Amino acid sequence: MKNKLIRLGVAFMAMLLIGGASSTVFAAKLDKGVDQSKFNGNQGKFGYPSDKFSISQIGGYYDGSFVDQYTYATQVQYTIAQGKRAHTYIYAQFSSREQADVMLDHYLPNVQTPKGSIVALDVESGNPNTEAVRYALDRVQKAGYTAVLYGYKNFLTSHLDLNSLADAYPLWMAEYPDYNVTPEPNYNYFPSFKNIAIFQFTSTYVAGGLDGNIDLTGITDNGYTKNNKPETDTPAIDAGHEADNTPKKDIKVGDTVKVNFGASKYATGETIPGYVKGQPHKVLQVSGTRVLLADIYSWVERSDVEILDVSGNPGGNGNRNVSTGNTSGTTKDGQYTIHNENGVFTANESLAVWNYPGISNTGVRYYPGESVSYFGYVRNGNYIYGAYHRNNGLIGYIAVRNAVTGQPLGSFR
Repeated sequence: MKNKLIRLGVAFMAMLLIGGASSTVFAAKLDKGVDQSKFNGNQGKFGYPSDKFSISQIGGYYDGSFVDQYTYATQVQYTIAQGKRAHTYIYAQFSSREQADVMLDHYLPNVQTPKGSIVALDVESGNPNTEAVRYALDRVQKAGYTAVLYGYKNFLTSHLDLNSLADAYPLWMAEYPDYNVTPEPNYNYFPSFKNIAIFQFTSTYVAGGLDGNIDLTGITDNGYTKNNKPETDTPAIDAGHEADNTPKKDIKVGDTVKVNFGASKYATGETIPGYVKGQPHKVLQVSGTRVLLADIYSWVERSDVEILDVSGNPGGNGNRNVSTGNTSGTTKDGQYTIHNENGVFTANESLAVWNYPGISNTGVRYYPGESVSYFGYVRNGNYIYGAYHRNNGLIGYIAVRNAVTGQPLGSFR
């Protein structure tokens, strides 16, 4: 009881520290959720059924260099498909207004979460300065998002006037004592400061690693109505909504589903192992109340799964050409519609080969200067993928163009 009272007391003090310049005060929600990057896969990962939100990395800026996260759009989609709230963060290593502009000119147009949602700047490396960080937060806020500053207290206070920044913008602060599995926050390690809206309390929310967070103010409601429906739409949001609104009775072959955390038995009676739950699986067959899942080749009751994607085209769909040439006709690859177009693509960066567009990495890569003859294209999320016939007879997919900016990832002929 004594320890419980200590935790509650520190949590209450944390609430009192939240304030800053904003006159809006939210009730303490204490919802828990995760933040994730490419290391958590295309579908992302949640720790527990009670998780209510995710914050996905759209990419990173490193003093002039970009590292986009190919997993971003589908993580947003799958978060929405599960009835949770999706938000965005940018790994932000910059030290001037000019660099801030380069970074935000690149990432703000590609944000897939709704206006009003969180777009956080992850400032934990390099040589940031207060003026540049404030300028970047101002730009995020003026773009219609909820600007948040993320980081570790020691780093932020040693490089920035954190006090003045916290007067204007909420903080998302990280602090944890060890790397043991930690499903609940330990407030003895709370990084006390004013205007902390989100507390990242562990990097091992579950075994194997996952960042765990608690929303102290209700800020993760921003951008969503009381029914968790985004106020504005993006391709990833649209695809997530379509899945979320599809009844389980309408599950069909080719849909992507996950096995719910609460499921205990396969339809055939065997125990479902933990590693199967929460992971995406394609539906191979449907029979009555049961669905047969790819990869594990096991029957699961419809009531024990949740739909993640019904389009066969995660992250939205589109109709943009691979190159600037004309197209004629389409080809079907299961649930994917390939727009026919013949050509040769030469990579100018290292690019992965996928079994499906942006999904299921084959382990094969094309390196700068290497070419592939493609017969068509598919849009998935923020990228256009060229489709080609691999040596094993299967279709492979390689990202060839950023579908949002139009920027090619190589040359075409």
